[in-house]
Amino acid sequence: MELRHLRYFVTVVEEQSITKAAEKLCIAQPPLSRQIQNLEQELGILLFERGSRPVRTTEAGQFFYQHAVQILTHTAQAASMAKRISAVNKIVRIGYVSSLLYALLPQIIYLFRQRHSDIQVELIECGTKDQIEALKQGKIDLGFGRLRISDPAIKRIVLREEKLKLAVHKNHRLAEYIEQGLYLSQITHETIFSYPATQKPNFSTLIQSIFTELGLVPKDMVEVREIHMALGLVSSGEGICLIPESASDIGMKNLVYIPILDVEAYSPISLSVRNMDQSSYVPNILACVREVFEQENIHLKMNE
Repeated sequence: MELRHLRYFVTVVEEQSITKAAEKLCIAQPPLSRQIQNLEQELGILLFERGSRPVRTTEAGQFFYQHAVQILTHTAQAASMAKRISAVNKIVRIGYVSSLLYALLPQIIYLFRQRHSDIQVELIECGTKDQIEALKQGKIDLGFGRLRISDPAIKRIVLREEKLKLAVHKNHRLAEYIEQGLYLSQITHETIFSYPATQKPNFSTLIQSIFTELGLVPKDMVEVREIHMALGLVSSGEGICLIPESASDIGMKNLVYIPILDVEAYSPISLSVRNMDQSSYVPNILACVREVFEQENIHLKMNE
């Protein structure tokens, strides 16, 4: 059995027609029909119901289809990853979520560039969820993100659990808690802006999950496009917003930032890499992370 046989079979299933599948594969219909018959003989099962229009798979055929798709997908991913790994001496593509530009990521990337001037670094803004697929497809080599996402093909290294802060207008009634901090239970009746308005899961999902974990239900949670819009609305006195501690350096006018006292109120910062990736850039970037964290006197968690 060859990969092309699986590709022929999958195309017939998806097109629900031998004729359309042959056109898509750019081969004649009779040879395609023979290839499908040969595959059935090799497997010793019927893959398609005889005489059905459109073409329908048997129960065994549907089972085989699902696994054939996985095999073709994994093969394509492996080929793409191998090409990326072979080219890593020239360029390393790093995916990142935009909020990390306010944290230590710029310092880490700058140090990496200084230490490894022979490697070209390309930064690609990419949500944490999208980073997983981008890593598997070889579109990026490293991913810095914030969400708790698991995938058997990806190794996720938690670098830090960054505390959240509450952004409020300086004249808001909650501003009196700027020194002592407050609990999330104290803000559930406020208008809370969350972000971004992108495919989920995202940072907004993380915030909602923290409330849920604490058994809290915010009465008015409004999702906006991105962090600057959320903070702009807060600066206008429209509501409040939870942000990672490092984002308080954005410096928008009329805002104060209040510590959140709940231990559950944090945003994990993680580095994601391909599970089987043994390339030198992985320990090299981790060495830069370690050095920058030490310089800033920040505890490095480094849990996988």
